[in-house]
Amino acid sequence: MPTLDRKLGSLDGAAIVMSNVIGGGIFIVPAVVAQLAPNPWAMLGVWLVGGALALAGALAYAELAALRPRAGGEYVYLREAYGPLVGFLTGWTSFVAGFSGAIAASAVGIAGILGRFIPAAGDTTPIVSLTLPFVSLTLSPQSVVALTVIGGLSLIHSAGLGPGRIVHNLLAGAKVTVLVIVVALGFSIGRGSVEHLSGGGSIVLSNWVFALIPVMFSYSGWNAAAYVSEEIRSPERNVPRALLMGTAAVVLVYLSLNMVFLYAMPVGELADQEIRIGDVAVERLFGAGAGEAWAAASIVMIAASISAMVLAGPRVYYAMARDGLFFGAAARVHPRFRTPVVAIMAQALWSGVLVLTGTFGQLIEYTGFAVVLFAGVAVFAVFVLRWKHPSETRPFRAWGYPFAPLFFAVSSLLIGANALRENPATSGAGVIVIGLGVPMYFWMRARARRRSQPRR
Repeated sequence: MPTLDRKLGSLDGAAIVMSNVIGGGIFIVPAVVAQLAPNPWAMLGVWLVGGALALAGALAYAELAALRPRAGGEYVYLREAYGPLVGFLTGWTSFVAGFSGAIAASAVGIAGILGRFIPAAGDTTPIVSLTLPFVSLTLSPQSVVALTVIGGLSLIHSAGLGPGRIVHNLLAGAKVTVLVIVVALGFSIGRGSVEHLSGGGSIVLSNWVFALIPVMFSYSGWNAAAYVSEEIRSPERNVPRALLMGTAAVVLVYLSLNMVFLYAMPVGELADQEIRIGDVAVERLFGAGAGEAWAAASIVMIAASISAMVLAGPRVYYAMARDGLFFGAAARVHPRFRTPVVAIMAQALWSGVLVLTGTFGQLIEYTGFAVVLFAGVAVFAVFVLRWKHPSETRPFRAWGYPFAPLFFAVSSLLIGANALRENPATSGAGVIVIGLGVPMYFWMRARARRRSQPRR
């Protein structure tokens, strides 16, 4: 039986991390943070602490990935530490909303931005609609563009790590280059002011801490390289490098972008922005025409994020199927391309359904807290696996143990608990979505047992 191909290096893994993390959040969340921490340095402090949390998580994942260099990321770590049901629930959430929902939302976002240049691309007028018992499917020009983006990138990543790696690294490189240029030119020739970095309002500690919640959501995805551990050369060395390099680079980019946003406008005006801050910032710094250039660059940056998710997500379902906890076909590896092509296409199909139903936004909102919560539980697996297997050789040991992983795990649990308290209806709906995975788990397990029994 063909296996996954080890062709990726540490830089490839770091590119996956950066593309997966740097998405739309950094161009929306700073306004929310500015409202909660209306002081430039306090605002930057939130992003710095959030970055420290992400690095603490990356260090823990580096130990786990080096210990278990297999496809699937936290599905593998949760299964080993807490049992197959907990592992399945994180994989179920990833398939239903975590990856598929984010892919659908990003693809629709590309279509909307493209509509600024080609109006038909953003047209939401229904071409055909199909009403089903619980939901309706609507095909519009915008959804056609979104489906094309999802299908195109899925086909590229199905055709092997060679073409997938080239396309992804080009998109990731273009994304980082755009952001570096914006920061460099913003501070050198932009029409901003360093005076914006002083002043501001008073800080309420509880609000400052609360601001960590959206910041941590913006940093989510720092663990992306762990999903492809089985395809990274010398994973015991290169996966930790990829996680640390990628996460550290993201922290640097996020801090630099927030500084250039504050250079472009005072913190009070930043807090008042209701549209994407990147559009406003580049127009303040470089003039009205810069907004169009930024919109064009945004298409490439969002495509890089989709590419990272198309690459990472299917490795979770592949790992689950290999354990008999997902549809068996998802464990198939293409004999020529050495990719989990069925898992990739299953994700693309479900993402397409979410595009046509328009339910991706609700699913992401419902299960958003679970992304942070599962990451915290996975990081705590460092303690569990050290207790379960104390004598096992660990190629990499998390720096700052036990304080750094404990810091991340406790913070994640508090963030998740706070989300449940502050938004009980939304988070409760997410609990229901995740809970639906429990009967699915037992059905999948029973199905796998029946198939493994010898026929009489």
